[in-house]
Amino acid sequence: MTNVTRPRILVVGAGFAGVECVRRLERSLVPGEADLTLVTPFSYQLYLPLLPQVASGVLTPQSIALSLRRSRRYRTRIIPGGAIGVDPKAKVCVIRMVTDEIVHERYDHIVLAPGSVTRTFDIPGLTDHAFGMKTLAEAAYVRDHLISQLDLADASNDPAERAARLQFVVVGGGYAGTETAACLQRLTCNAVRRYPRLDPTLIRWHLIDIAPKLMPELGDKLGRSAQEILRRRGIEISLGVSIDKAGETEVTFTDGRVVPTRTLIWTAGVVASPLMATLGAETVRGRLVVRPELNLPGHDGVFALGDSAAVPDLAKGGDAICPPTAQHAMRQGRVVADNVIAALRGQAMRPYRHKDLGLVVDLGGKDAVSKPLGVELKGLPAQVVARGYHWSALRTGVAKARVLTNWTLNALAGDDFVRTGFQARKPAKLKDFEYTDAYLTPEQVRARVEGSGAPGR
Repeated sequence: MTNVTRPRILVVGAGFAGVECVRRLERSLVPGEADLTLVTPFSYQLYLPLLPQVASGVLTPQSIALSLRRSRRYRTRIIPGGAIGVDPKAKVCVIRMVTDEIVHERYDHIVLAPGSVTRTFDIPGLTDHAFGMKTLAEAAYVRDHLISQLDLADASNDPAERAARLQFVVVGGGYAGTETAACLQRLTCNAVRRYPRLDPTLIRWHLIDIAPKLMPELGDKLGRSAQEILRRRGIEISLGVSIDKAGETEVTFTDGRVVPTRTLIWTAGVVASPLMATLGAETVRGRLVVRPELNLPGHDGVFALGDSAAVPDLAKGGDAICPPTAQHAMRQGRVVADNVIAALRGQAMRPYRHKDLGLVVDLGGKDAVSKPLGVELKGLPAQVVARGYHWSALRTGVAKARVLTNWTLNALAGDDFVRTGFQARKPAKLKDFEYTDAYLTPEQVRARVEGSGAPGR
């Protein structure tokens, strides 16, 4: 008798791309056709576009954390950890478990969808003093921090300290930064009504970006509309400006201004996960170069997609690469799953092609700007489109019910502005969440795999 080993499919990352791939594989694979494993630190998919609404208290954290174990077809083994290296020759993935244990996972086919990490620069004090907005924990912490600034300002008898605690700086004029500033400004302005000792005019929000335009992908008209909405609310927008240095009690802008503040939120873009550099293959700005079929040239069984892959944009043509958006990631996940199955069955793979459906930006309340299918909208119609799109994109009926209930309850009853005490006395800045120093070099991956013999699970 001979032992027949089922093919091992390893999916790295539980974002939009990874989850869509796993769901498609679970539905399409015949039971027993392959072993399916997912590597992720958390057994949920985070609906990232709604993260600013969690930070502002409009939505609860659980409402945008979609459980991976709800699927009726669920049969995927989840490894609770993060991939820190891949050896495509030995077909081994090095994984750091949430317990910090290092394990090696063998595969026959690997789908790399680790997403992106916050892009930072060598700015003095940045990672020590800035907050991020990339994870559920960061959003929950930022909300606690903002309310604590109001509490501390209310309790202080020092006018300088009070003014500093009521100034807030957001760096990044893209979608994440703009929505973060808009939603959190509404939080502080609504909350200050519960603090009769505080002067509402002391609350000042700064949104800065080194780029000359706010959200340039929206076009000049909608970009100006977004700026007008934010400026009417009192948010000071400075373009062509960034951070020169960050301290515990003040931030220095590159134009020389010094802003006394205890709150610096960094949302100045993202870069591909450092995992992609561990393969030793060609990258473009950190994104792994793949074919239109989403497989890696020269390496059998390796597929990559989402924010960390340079996927040719066939709809635009030329040298265009698909932007790192949710709508592309979800569709790439389905295509890569079909192509993995095609590879298993000896069938032809199909290329990825998708025409961008447009953009939506929720600025909170009745304010929004949207560009669905090239149609420019602002105000309430844009808000209906923005929230309708996000609601329909939520993967489960439970998540849709929670989000709709939260939106309705917040609109009718407002917020209680309660602090949970989340990590109240622990560091929670940029350097404390993404662990970008944990990844290995290609040489370290190879040495570790060869030295350990890479025992399979």
